[in-house]
Amino acid sequence: MENTPAPQLPLEGENKVDIFKKMEVRKVLHNGEWWFVVNDVIAAVAQTPDPAGYLKKMRARDESFGEGWGQLVTPLPFKTTGGIQNVNCVTIEGIFRILQSVPSPRAEPFKKWLAKVGFERLQEIQNPELAIKRAIALYRAKGYDDEWIDARIRNKASRELLTSEWDKRGMKEYIAYLTDAISVGTFGIRTAVHKKMKGLSGQSLRDNMTPIELTLTTLGEQATREITKSTNPQNLQEHMGAASQGGRIAGHARVNIERATGKPVVSNQNYLTDRQRANNAQTHKGLSQMLQSLLEFEPKKKDNQQP
Repeated sequence: MENTPAPQLPLEGENKVDIFKKMEVRKVLHNGEWWFVVNDVIAAVAQTPDPAGYLKKMRARDESFGEGWGQLVTPLPFKTTGGIQNVNCVTIEGIFRILQSVPSPRAEPFKKWLAKVGFERLQEIQNPELAIKRAIALYRAKGYDDEWIDARIRNKASRELLTSEWDKRGMKEYIAYLTDAISVGTFGIRTAVHKKMKGLSGQSLRDNMTPIELTLTTLGEQATREITKSTNPQNLQEHMGAASQGGRIAGHARVNIERATGKPVVSNQNYLTDRQRANNAQTHKGLSQMLQSLLEFEPKKKDNQQP
Protein backbone atom coordinates (compact mmCIF):
# COMPACT_ATOMS: atom_id res chain seq x y z
CA MET A 1 0.00 0.00 0.00
CA GLU A 2 1.37 3.38 -1.00
CA ASN A 3 2.25 5.81 1.76
CA THR A 4 0.53 9.19 1.68
CA PRO A 5 3.09 12.02 1.73
CA ALA A 6 3.11 14.28 4.77
CA PRO A 7 1.35 17.64 4.34
CA GLN A 8 3.70 20.27 2.98
CA LEU A 9 4.42 23.59 4.65
CA PRO A 10 2.35 26.46 3.25
CA LEU A 11 4.15 28.68 0.77
CA GLU A 12 5.21 32.27 1.37
CA GLY A 13 2.28 34.53 0.53
CA GLU A 14 -0.29 31.74 0.84
CA ASN A 15 -3.76 32.90 1.91
CA LYS A 16 -6.10 30.96 4.21
CA VAL A 17 -9.41 31.60 5.95
CA ASP A 18 -10.23 30.51 9.50
CA ILE A 19 -13.62 30.67 11.22
CA PHE A 20 -14.26 32.22 14.64
CA LYS A 21 -17.90 31.94 15.76
CA LYS A 22 -19.06 31.85 12.11
CA MET A 23 -16.96 34.93 11.25
CA GLU A 24 -14.24 34.60 8.60
CA VAL A 25 -10.74 35.71 9.61
CA ARG A 26 -8.28 35.82 6.73
CA LYS A 27 -4.55 35.29 7.13
CA VAL A 28 -1.46 35.26 4.92
CA LEU A 29 1.92 33.61 5.46
CA HIS A 30 4.63 36.30 5.60
CA ASN A 31 8.25 35.56 6.51
CA GLY A 32 7.24 32.12 7.76
CA GLU A 33 4.59 33.52 10.12
CA TRP A 34 0.82 33.90 9.90
CA TRP A 35 -0.39 37.50 9.66
CA PHE A 36 -4.10 38.18 10.19
CA VAL A 37 -6.28 40.83 8.49
CA VAL A 38 -6.87 43.51 11.14
CA ASN A 39 -10.40 44.40 10.04
CA ASP A 40 -11.44 40.73 10.16
CA VAL A 41 -10.10 40.42 13.72
CA ILE A 42 -11.97 43.51 14.90
CA ALA A 43 -15.20 42.46 13.17
CA ALA A 44 -15.03 39.03 14.83
CA VAL A 45 -14.13 40.20 18.33
CA ALA A 46 -16.05 43.48 18.60
CA GLN A 47 -19.01 42.19 16.57
CA THR A 48 -19.09 45.40 14.57
CA PRO A 49 -20.15 45.85 10.93
CA ASP A 50 -17.71 48.79 10.67
CA PRO A 51 -14.29 47.52 11.84
CA ALA A 52 -12.45 50.41 10.18
CA GLY A 53 -14.51 52.97 12.12
CA TYR A 54 -14.10 50.99 15.33
CA LEU A 55 -10.32 50.98 14.89
CA LYS A 56 -10.28 54.71 14.25
CA LYS A 57 -12.08 55.35 17.54
CA MET A 58 -9.71 52.97 19.35
CA ARG A 59 -6.65 54.82 18.09
CA ALA A 60 -8.14 58.17 19.10
CA ARG A 61 -9.08 56.90 22.57
CA ASP A 62 -5.74 55.19 23.33
CA GLU A 63 -2.83 57.51 22.47
CA SER A 64 -0.08 54.91 22.97
CA PHE A 65 -2.02 52.49 20.79
CA GLY A 66 -2.44 55.13 18.08
CA GLU A 67 1.22 56.17 18.16
CA GLY A 68 2.43 52.59 17.78
CA TRP A 69 -0.03 51.72 15.03
CA GLY A 70 2.56 52.04 12.26
CA GLN A 71 4.83 49.49 13.94
CA LEU A 72 1.93 47.19 14.76
CA VAL A 73 0.44 46.62 11.30
CA THR A 74 1.95 45.88 7.90
CA PRO A 75 0.16 46.14 4.52
CA LEU A 76 0.47 42.77 2.78
CA PRO A 77 -0.77 41.64 -0.65
CA PHE A 78 -3.96 39.65 -0.31
CA LYS A 79 -6.21 37.92 -2.83
CA THR A 80 -9.64 39.56 -2.92
CA THR A 81 -12.58 39.42 -5.33
CA GLY A 82 -11.18 42.64 -6.83
CA GLY A 83 -7.75 41.14 -7.38
CA ILE A 84 -4.53 41.46 -5.36
CA GLN A 85 -4.77 44.30 -2.84
CA ASN A 86 -2.62 45.48 0.06
CA VAL A 87 -4.50 44.88 3.31
CA ASN A 88 -3.40 45.85 6.83
CA CYS A 89 -2.29 42.70 8.65
CA VAL A 90 -0.94 41.96 12.11
CA THR A 91 0.93 39.14 13.85
CA ILE A 92 -0.40 37.12 16.77
CA GLU A 93 1.54 39.30 19.19
CA GLY A 94 0.05 42.38 17.57
CA ILE A 95 -3.46 40.98 17.96
CA PHE A 96 -2.88 40.47 21.68
CA ARG A 97 -1.91 44.15 21.90
CA ILE A 98 -5.05 45.18 20.01
CA LEU A 99 -7.27 43.03 22.23
CA GLN A 100 -6.08 44.97 25.27
CA SER A 101 -8.10 47.90 23.92
CA VAL A 102 -11.20 45.92 22.93
CA PRO A 103 -13.81 45.72 25.74
CA SER A 104 -15.54 42.60 24.48
CA PRO A 105 -16.49 39.28 26.13
CA ARG A 106 -15.20 37.64 22.96
CA ALA A 107 -11.62 38.77 23.57
CA GLU A 108 -10.59 35.85 25.79
CA PRO A 109 -12.20 33.13 23.64
CA PHE A 110 -10.56 34.72 20.62
CA LYS A 111 -7.13 34.49 22.26
CA LYS A 112 -7.59 30.76 22.86
CA TRP A 113 -8.83 30.28 19.31
CA LEU A 114 -5.89 32.28 17.99
CA ALA A 115 -3.41 30.08 19.83
CA LYS A 116 -4.67 27.16 17.74
CA VAL A 117 -5.13 28.67 14.29
CA GLY A 118 -1.97 30.74 14.52
CA PHE A 119 0.21 27.68 14.95
CA GLU A 120 -1.85 24.92 13.36
CA ARG A 121 0.74 24.74 10.57
CA LEU A 122 3.14 22.82 12.85
CA GLN A 123 0.35 20.79 14.45
CA GLU A 124 -0.97 19.65 11.08
CA ILE A 125 2.50 18.67 9.88
CA GLN A 126 2.95 16.51 12.98
CA ASN A 127 -0.62 15.18 13.02
CA PRO A 128 -2.38 15.07 9.61
CA GLU A 129 -5.54 13.72 11.26
CA LEU A 130 -5.93 17.04 13.05
CA ALA A 131 -6.06 18.84 9.70
CA ILE A 132 -8.91 16.57 8.59
CA LYS A 133 -10.83 17.15 11.83
CA ARG A 134 -10.41 20.90 11.48
CA ALA A 135 -11.62 20.77 7.87
CA ILE A 136 -14.71 18.78 8.88
CA ALA A 137 -15.52 21.23 11.69
CA LEU A 138 -15.09 24.22 9.39
CA TYR A 139 -17.30 22.78 6.65
CA ARG A 140 -19.97 21.83 9.18
CA ALA A 141 -19.89 25.35 10.58
CA LYS A 142 -20.56 26.60 7.04
CA GLY A 143 -23.59 24.32 6.73
CA TYR A 144 -22.41 21.50 4.46
CA ASP A 145 -23.88 18.03 4.99
CA ASP A 146 -22.16 14.66 5.49
CA GLU A 147 -22.33 13.54 1.87
CA TRP A 148 -20.71 16.71 0.57
CA ILE A 149 -18.03 16.84 3.28
CA ASP A 150 -16.98 13.25 2.57
CA ALA A 151 -16.68 13.97 -1.16
CA ARG A 152 -14.76 17.22 -0.53
CA ILE A 153 -12.27 15.68 1.90
CA ARG A 154 -11.55 12.84 -0.54
CA ASN A 155 -11.15 15.37 -3.32
CA LYS A 156 -8.69 17.45 -1.30
CA ALA A 157 -6.51 14.40 -0.58
CA SER A 158 -6.57 13.29 -4.22
CA ARG A 159 -5.78 16.79 -5.44
CA GLU A 160 -2.76 17.12 -3.16
CA LEU A 161 -1.34 13.81 -4.39
CA LEU A 162 -1.75 14.85 -8.03
CA THR A 163 -0.26 18.33 -7.65
CA SER A 164 2.64 16.81 -5.71
CA GLU A 165 3.21 14.40 -8.62
CA TRP A 166 3.15 17.25 -11.13
CA ASP A 167 5.42 19.38 -8.95
CA LYS A 168 8.17 16.77 -8.68
CA ARG A 169 8.02 16.30 -12.47
CA GLY A 170 8.63 20.00 -13.11
CA MET A 171 5.04 20.85 -14.08
CA LYS A 172 4.20 23.22 -11.23
CA GLU A 173 3.82 26.29 -13.46
CA TYR A 174 1.46 24.40 -15.78
CA ILE A 175 -0.91 23.04 -13.12
CA ALA A 176 -3.75 25.34 -14.21
CA TYR A 177 -3.49 24.10 -17.83
CA LEU A 178 -3.34 20.47 -16.75
CA THR A 179 -6.32 20.94 -14.45
CA ASP A 180 -8.26 22.45 -17.34
CA ALA A 181 -7.43 19.41 -19.47
CA ILE A 182 -8.93 17.12 -16.83
CA SER A 183 -12.01 19.35 -16.53
CA VAL A 184 -12.61 19.33 -20.29
CA GLY A 185 -12.32 15.55 -20.36
CA THR A 186 -14.58 15.12 -17.34
CA PHE A 187 -17.28 17.74 -17.87
CA GLY A 188 -16.69 18.97 -21.41
CA ILE A 189 -15.90 22.49 -20.18
CA ARG A 190 -12.93 24.39 -18.77
CA THR A 191 -12.84 25.33 -15.09
CA ALA A 192 -13.40 29.04 -15.88
CA VAL A 193 -16.58 28.17 -17.79
CA HIS A 194 -17.69 25.88 -14.95
CA LYS A 195 -17.29 28.76 -12.47
CA LYS A 196 -19.16 31.15 -14.76
CA MET A 197 -22.04 28.69 -15.07
CA LYS A 198 -22.38 28.68 -11.29
CA GLY A 199 -22.17 32.46 -11.06
CA LEU A 200 -18.88 32.40 -9.15
CA SER A 201 -16.16 35.05 -9.23
CA GLY A 202 -13.55 34.78 -6.50
CA GLN A 203 -15.19 31.84 -4.71
CA SER A 204 -13.80 28.32 -4.81
CA LEU A 205 -15.35 26.22 -7.58
CA ARG A 206 -14.91 22.98 -5.64
CA ASP A 207 -16.59 24.42 -2.56
CA ASN A 208 -19.63 25.01 -4.77
CA MET A 209 -19.65 21.67 -6.60
CA THR A 210 -22.25 19.00 -5.91
CA PRO A 211 -21.07 15.71 -4.39
CA ILE A 212 -21.27 13.99 -7.78
CA GLU A 213 -19.23 16.75 -9.44
CA LEU A 214 -16.61 16.39 -6.71
CA THR A 215 -16.57 12.60 -7.05
CA LEU A 216 -16.08 12.78 -10.83
CA THR A 217 -13.35 15.41 -10.40
CA THR A 218 -11.61 13.11 -7.93
CA LEU A 219 -11.89 10.17 -10.34
CA GLY A 220 -10.38 12.20 -13.17
CA GLU A 221 -7.49 13.37 -11.01
CA GLN A 222 -6.79 9.93 -9.57
CA ALA A 223 -6.83 8.42 -13.06
CA THR A 224 -4.48 11.15 -14.30
CA ARG A 225 -2.02 10.47 -11.48
CA GLU A 226 -1.97 6.73 -12.17
CA ILE A 227 -1.52 7.30 -15.91
CA THR A 228 1.27 9.79 -15.22
CA LYS A 229 3.10 7.35 -12.96
CA SER A 230 2.71 4.51 -15.47
CA THR A 231 3.62 6.36 -18.69
CA ASN A 232 6.24 8.72 -17.24
CA PRO A 233 5.56 11.75 -19.51
CA GLN A 234 8.65 13.83 -20.29
CA ASN A 235 7.23 17.18 -21.40
CA LEU A 236 4.15 19.39 -21.18
CA GLN A 237 2.53 17.91 -24.27
CA GLU A 238 2.78 14.39 -22.87
CA HIS A 239 1.49 15.54 -19.48
CA MET A 240 -1.46 17.22 -21.21
CA GLY A 241 -2.16 13.93 -22.96
CA ALA A 242 -2.18 12.06 -19.64
CA ALA A 243 -4.47 14.69 -18.07
CA SER A 244 -6.88 14.54 -21.02
CA GLN A 245 -6.95 10.74 -20.84
CA GLY A 246 -7.62 10.80 -17.10
CA GLY A 247 -10.39 13.32 -17.62
CA ARG A 248 -12.00 11.22 -20.35
CA ILE A 249 -12.17 8.24 -17.97
CA ALA A 250 -14.23 10.37 -15.58
CA GLY A 251 -16.12 11.78 -18.55
CA HIS A 252 -17.31 8.31 -19.57
CA ALA A 253 -18.61 7.82 -16.02
CA ARG A 254 -20.42 11.17 -16.22
CA VAL A 255 -22.12 10.22 -19.48
CA ASN A 256 -23.29 6.91 -18.00
CA ILE A 257 -24.68 8.71 -14.95
CA GLU A 258 -26.51 11.20 -17.15
CA ARG A 259 -28.01 8.40 -19.23
CA ALA A 260 -29.20 6.60 -16.11
CA THR A 261 -30.64 9.67 -14.40
CA GLY A 262 -31.85 11.54 -17.46
CA LYS A 263 -30.35 14.83 -16.27
CA PRO A 264 -27.00 16.60 -16.68
CA VAL A 265 -24.38 16.37 -13.95
CA VAL A 266 -23.19 19.94 -14.51
CA SER A 267 -25.70 22.73 -13.99
CA ASN A 268 -25.77 26.42 -13.15
CA GLN A 269 -26.87 25.64 -9.60
CA ASN A 270 -24.52 25.94 -6.63
CA TYR A 271 -24.66 22.97 -4.29
CA LEU A 272 -25.35 25.09 -1.23
CA THR A 273 -27.99 27.82 -1.45
CA ASP A 274 -28.28 30.46 1.26
CA ARG A 275 -31.36 28.72 2.67
CA GLN A 276 -29.65 25.32 2.71
CA ARG A 277 -26.61 26.88 4.35
CA ALA A 278 -28.74 28.36 7.14
CA ASN A 279 -30.81 25.22 7.65
CA ASN A 280 -27.83 22.88 7.66
CA ALA A 281 -25.88 25.14 9.98
CA GLN A 282 -28.76 25.03 12.49
CA THR A 283 -29.24 21.26 12.11
CA HIS A 284 -25.58 20.47 12.63
CA LYS A 285 -24.89 23.09 15.30
CA GLY A 286 -24.60 20.54 18.11
CA LEU A 287 -22.36 18.23 16.13
CA SER A 288 -20.17 21.15 15.03
CA GLN A 289 -19.68 22.07 18.68
CA MET A 290 -18.74 18.48 19.48
CA LEU A 291 -16.18 18.40 16.66
CA GLN A 292 -14.76 21.72 17.78
CA SER A 293 -14.41 20.38 21.34
CA LEU A 294 -12.36 17.50 19.94
CA LEU A 295 -9.98 20.00 18.42
CA GLU A 296 -9.72 21.92 21.68
CA PHE A 297 -9.12 18.82 23.80
CA GLU A 298 -5.63 18.59 25.27
CA PRO A 299 -4.58 15.44 27.16
CA LYS A 300 -3.50 16.04 30.75
CA LYS A 301 0.24 16.01 31.17
CA LYS A 302 1.88 13.65 33.58
CA ASP A 303 3.45 15.14 36.68
CA ASN A 304 6.97 14.45 35.44
CA GLN A 305 6.37 16.17 32.09
CA GLN A 306 7.66 19.66 31.50
CA PRO A 307 5.06 22.34 30.64
